[in-house]
Amino acid sequence: QVHLVESGGGSVQIGGSLRLSCAASGETVSVAWFRQAPGKEREGVAALRVGERGTGSIFYADSVQGRFTISQAAPENTVSLQMNSLKPEDAAIYYCAAGETWVAHPMYALDAKIYDYWGQGTQVIVSS
Repeated sequence: QVHLVESGGGSVQIGGSLRLSCAASGETVSVAWFRQAPGKEREGVAALRVGERGTGSIFYADSVQGRFTISQAAPENTVSLQMNSLKPEDAAIYYCAAGETWVAHPMYALDAKIYDYWGQGTQVIVSS
C-alpha cells in the first residue's frame, strides 16, 4: 500500500500560478493528477511514467496543455504539478494518484481506472 499526500492548494487570482506537490510513501510506476469540480466528473489533468523522460512518458489533458507542467521533484517519490495562467475553470479539488502500471497513451494514462492509490485531495480556488 502506498500513501499519497498532496500539498500546495489554495486561492489564486485569474492568471496566477500554483504549485501542487504529491509525496508518496513508496515507489510506483506512474503518477497522475486528477481534478473534480462541483457537479462534474473527475478529469485526468497530467500523468507521468516515473523515472523516464521523452516521448510517451508524460501526457496532459488538452485543457491544460501548455499551462501545466508535471514533473518529478526532490525529495524522492515526490511529483509536482506547476499550474500557470490559471483560469476559473481550473478551480477544483485536485487529487494525486499513483499506480503500478503505465500505458503510453493519453487515453489510458489519464484514466482514473489504471491508478491504484489516491490522495485525499487539495482544493484550488481561482478568483477574479
